[in-house]
Amino acid sequence: MKKKTIKPNYIQGKTKKGINYKYVEDDDFIIIPIETSYINENENLNKIIDPVIKLIENDDYLIIAETPVAISQGRLVDEMKYEPGISAKFLAIIWSKYIWGYLLGPIFGIKDRTIKNLRRLPPESKRHKEVVLQLYGWKHALKPASEAGIDLSNAPGTFVSLLPENPEKVAKDIAKKIEEKTTKTAHVLIIDTDATYKRGKKYFTGLPIAIDGIHSNKGVFGYVLGQLSENVGSTPLGSSRNITVKEGIKMANIAENYQKTLSTNMETIHSVKNILGSNIDGTTVESLDSIVHTPAVIVREKNKYNL
Repeated sequence: MKKKTIKPNYIQGKTKKGINYKYVEDDDFIIIPIETSYINENENLNKIIDPVIKLIENDDYLIIAETPVAISQGRLVDEMKYEPGISAKFLAIIWSKYIWGYLLGPIFGIKDRTIKNLRRLPPESKRHKEVVLQLYGWKHALKPASEAGIDLSNAPGTFVSLLPENPEKVAKDIAKKIEEKTTKTAHVLIIDTDATYKRGKKYFTGLPIAIDGIHSNKGVFGYVLGQLSENVGSTPLGSSRNITVKEGIKMANIAENYQKTLSTNMETIHSVKNILGSNIDGTTVESLDSIVHTPAVIVREKNKYNL
């Protein structure tokens, strides 16, 4: 499914209480970015929640990226503490770089950008594969890239962040906190940019977790079958309320499409150097904190918005 790119042509808005904010329009919705500084390890999510409380309206969607949630939970792993074994070296160099980069990738028609990135996998990828093997096993380690949803691009130095623990509970806790502070009901959704696929009426993803209705934890099997199926977009990991898969994916894609328009969007490790001016291993908390982050967006139906 081809995804539409939103041009960041901001419009200025004002709440009934006189609080100014900016937004962009997309079909039947407006997207209000929640901009913050870097969320540190074991830090609460008030940097996201506090501005949301000032702007949220009944039945708005609050869509949050998985990485800041995971980092706030302390789910960081230092890959330098993992010494790659023979299996990890095989997976990084022979399997991912050469077999997928030069043979299977072109056969399955995966993205040119992914093929290019696989062909230039750095030596550090061997440690990364060791982490995946030890924490998630072969099913995920055999996936050539984005294994188990581990994020390499938004953590300092040689650290990587795992997926958040129990994202559904996190989403419900945030929704409850918003309602307690505002008496307004928000639909909170935590998402990952890794793909959900559709084959027939079945939705599935390689990621270890997803909302009900998406078959998760498929690892490399989901990835390979996904190349022969329809890529329907980003994966909703946890929701504060019961939500259909179609609705969850629609909201996740709106948020992801907006993120792609941002100059500070670090979608892969290769974008880190361009944005922060440092190699991935040289990334510090200070450099991450030097840019504006958009860990969440509010998505609101236009017919509920009064100019």
